[in-house]
Parts: sequence; C-alpha cells; structure tokens
Amino acid sequence: MKDRNCKMLFSGLVTAMALFVCQNTMAGETESEPEPSKVQSKVTPVSLSGGHLYMDIHRNIDDLTAAGLYDAHQKDLEIQAKYGVTYHRYWFEEETGTVFCLVESPSKEAAARVHLEAHGLVADELIEVSRGF
Repeated sequence: MKDRNCKMLFSGLVTAMALFVCQNTMAGETESEPEPSKVQSKVTPVSLSGGHLYMDIHRNIDDLTAAGLYDAHQKDLEIQAKYGVTYHRYWFEEETGTVFCLVESPSKEAAARVHLEAHGLVADELIEVSRGF
C-alpha cells in the first residue's frame, strides 16, 4: 500500500510539473526571452483557435529513449493537420517510461487518432487543461 501511494504521489507531482513547465515555456509567454544561443528547441505558441488544450500522459512505455520518442513525435507532426490537431511539445522520463504531450485539438478523439495512426502509442490519460499565468 505504501509503494502504491508513493507511485500515485509521484505521478501527481510529475503531472503538476509538466503543466507548470508547459505554462512557463511557450514562446512569447515569458517576461524575458532567453538568448538565442540558450534556446535548445523550437517552441510552438499555443493559439487555441477553436481547439482545446490537452495534456496526454503515456505510462510504462518499455525501452523508452529520447531518440525513439523524437521519431514518434515527428510522425505525429507529419499527419496531425489531417485531424486539425497540433502537438506542441512533449516531456519524458526514461526511467519510468512516462511521457507527457501538450496538444491542441478539436476533441480528445482527434488527438488520440493522431497517435494511433502515427505510431500506435495511444495515451493512457488525456486531460483537458487551461493555461495558467
């Protein structure tokens, strides 16, 4: 029981951290922009033009690697327009096989369909989120 409670607490903390990070790393949303030399990846701003914002969570992905996840994300980007979806960003933790994806989509079903068609790694959970400050 103690181990289960620790895992649940960890999962909740990771979710909160991912939401905090996504709120504070979107382009144009910070008080001061970082120096270009310190920017490690391109960040797509969230437009929410008629879409909903979701955080999807994948758990216990066996043999998760940064390279494999990058490839899967590229496959999402290749087909997302077909469903009116925009996968903005992702975060991961290799040790636990946990991945978080920030996605703008007309529906949960459309967001899930992109993952299913692109690479088959459908999220375990898809939560509608609101942008904080």
